[in-house]
Amino acid sequence: MDLFFGITSPAILIFAFLISILGGLIKGVVGFAMPTVLVSGLGSFATAEVALAGMIMPTLITNGWQALRQGPRAAIESLNKFRVFLLAGFVVMMLSAQLVPLVPGWLLLLVIGVLITLFITLQIQGIRLRLPGHPGRRTQVAIGGVTGFMGGISGIWGPPTVAMLTALDTEKKEQIRIQGVIYGLGSVTLVAAHWGSGVLRAETLPLSLALIPTAVLGMAIGFRIQDRIDQSTFKKATLAVLLIGGLNLIRRGLAG
Repeated sequence: MDLFFGITSPAILIFAFLISILGGLIKGVVGFAMPTVLVSGLGSFATAEVALAGMIMPTLITNGWQALRQGPRAAIESLNKFRVFLLAGFVVMMLSAQLVPLVPGWLLLLVIGVLITLFITLQIQGIRLRLPGHPGRRTQVAIGGVTGFMGGISGIWGPPTVAMLTALDTEKKEQIRIQGVIYGLGSVTLVAAHWGSGVLRAETLPLSLALIPTAVLGMAIGFRIQDRIDQSTFKKATLAVLLIGGLNLIRRGLAG
């Protein structure tokens, strides 16, 4: 008898809890990557459906905490600062999602992975791709459009968003906060979409809820680490996680 839907033993459940702690810790330090960690980790012993469902509720709750950590007013200020980027990204995402049946998924992952890895490689070599500290409407529309296009056709918008914020030299607290706002809005949409799709349902919801406390614990630890590191160390940690993410996208693309 399963302890949770798709979880067949206490050992596997403990492993799932450890994965959620790790995902929360990384998210607490750099502000992203929890969905990747949870889906990859849970997917090593459960079906893709269970892994995806398990990721949804912890991601929703931690994104909310991340967005509101400095209070609602700060979150609203970040939302206003990047509202053009968000609007452009949303519109293009809705349009580009219609292209999914026409473009091979492996090709999209490969292209995104190569672009992200190239960006990080240039950063590591000291070639800084910087944007104005207060990007104008055209810049936000352009970057938001690219990010939305990637998100619509591949479901991946985290790395392009972080790459933009890194290029803007965004201060770490604001970068963490705006990521929380952006991903939080996406998480609400994700919950609605997968409740409708049947991925998140009465059988899979309990595991997703059970992973929330450990994800929050990991994130609390990650926040403590983030509070203690300076901007330079934060940027290096962000680039390291982005590089791993880019290489993983290339691997998935080449695997077909």
